[in-house]
Amino acid sequence: MKTESPRWFKSSYSANGGNCVEVAANFAASRGIVPVRDSKVVDGAVVTVPVTAFAAFVMGVQGGTFDTV
Repeated sequence: MKTESPRWFKSSYSANGGNCVEVAANFAASRGIVPVRDSKVVDGAVVTVPVTAFAAFVMGVQGGTFDTV
């Protein structure tokens, strides 16, 4: 049996080359987690977030919950 590898994805909003994170959303359905890492340190630490928490975070971002003005 072949082990599934993370397929890292960086948002198109990260085109500036600055401080970015990548996610491996392909683990969401199969494992119920979303791995997250620093795009500049690909061999560094990976934080695994439960799918429900990650979805709530994305909804909060889209809804402006974290906007600071």
